[in-house]
Amino acid sequence: MARLTFLGAARTVTGSQYLLEEGDARLMVDCGMFQGEKALRQRNWADPSFDPASVGWLIVTHTHLDHIGRIPRLVKQGFRGRVLCTPPTRELAEVLLEDAAHLQQEDAEYLNRKGLSKHKPALPLFDDADVEAALGLFETVPLGETRELSKELAFSYRDAGHLLGAASVDLRIREGRRETRVVFSGDLGRFDAVLTKDPELAPEADYLVVESTYGNRSHAAVSLLDQLEGVLQRTFARGGVLVIPAFAVGRAQQMIFMMDQLVTTGRMRPFPIHVDSPMAIDATRIYASYPQAHRVSLDRLGRSLLYGKWVHLHRTRAESEKLNEMKGPAVILSSSGMLSGGRILHHCRVRLPHPENTLLITGYQAVGTLGRALLDGARVVRIHKGEVPVLAEIRDLKGMSGHADARELLQWLSAVQKPRCVFLTHGEEDAAEALAARIQRERGFPTRVPERDEVVDLGAEGRARR
Repeated sequence: MARLTFLGAARTVTGSQYLLEEGDARLMVDCGMFQGEKALRQRNWADPSFDPASVGWLIVTHTHLDHIGRIPRLVKQGFRGRVLCTPPTRELAEVLLEDAAHLQQEDAEYLNRKGLSKHKPALPLFDDADVEAALGLFETVPLGETRELSKELAFSYRDAGHLLGAASVDLRIREGRRETRVVFSGDLGRFDAVLTKDPELAPEADYLVVESTYGNRSHAAVSLLDQLEGVLQRTFARGGVLVIPAFAVGRAQQMIFMMDQLVTTGRMRPFPIHVDSPMAIDATRIYASYPQAHRVSLDRLGRSLLYGKWVHLHRTRAESEKLNEMKGPAVILSSSGMLSGGRILHHCRVRLPHPENTLLITGYQAVGTLGRALLDGARVVRIHKGEVPVLAEIRDLKGMSGHADARELLQWLSAVQKPRCVFLTHGEEDAAEALAARIQRERGFPTRVPERDEVVDLGAEGRARR
């Protein structure tokens, strides 16, 4: 009987990782980084409860670090199987993992130079060599193509929306004459989103592992362009700078697209947009190279609008530091989306103490992150071991999330009729429990919120055993 272990993203949003065992075959879905509170981040350093060398395949749903951020460390710990992903995911993973290694090495160097770490020396979770070794194991599988892994296991990808290359995993497990179908949603995008196509509806399956990030919420039915225009106009009227922390993959490109729309439709006069993230710059190049993957055309007279006249790209640290001297009106777009590291922290340290500026949150902020603290009204925050007063305006762009809300998650499940069990992961406990209750009430499906490290026997009505 196949067994499924929930190694991450159980009753929390980050650290997605699942282990499926069938006989001697071992397969993983995602291997993400834990983010947020210190107790969560420390899990990234823990030794795995299984032998990485025994795992034959790692199927990746998409490239956000909470889904791929521990792959280099897994390889360092002995994994030598195949890492399977869609073609855009392979290109984006190289950008994200190399950037993550660079940032971790840079942060460790900074802590060692300043003597700010209790560890002597401070070390990165993984380095450039670990990333290079991991990338050598990647293989691509296009959407809709069935890939036979062994006589027991086969899978295919379905478009999940969310961001370029993101996919749900449709896994088939053959045990003699019996076949069990398990679907992992990955992160599901929204219907009628800014750039991404609608997620493909879930197929009929025996078991579904479904994200629940917004399981207890509904996205605001308000115009994104109206909200963005209001924030820009108000900030510029003060002579301020709008600072936008944005995930380098997906969110940064959406924001550039919407600001271009405001200018090209005549709603605003042109203004400079400074993209201060090497990773976002590389991701934008990849987005521009897959024109058919988006719900709207990004082409304008043979050139991607993501490289518009008023978009300025900054790769070097010197270019980034030069922005500290810049006066408004202007926009600084930098990663990371949850303000968990990178150049955005330096911009926050410089801009947050000044009331003419605005910080615009554009996505989900996990508990324990700087972004969550700012949204919750913190008037003083700690950045690089120092206290920073918050006098700038803090706003969030409602309805911008790349995750489906509760209603859309039910919509995604609408074609499913009789699953044995639905497991809800990748959500805070209250969000997952609320969605579980709603699915059981509205669809009558057996639904559970598993614990971390819980093991489930598939074929036994999703019965768990500790």
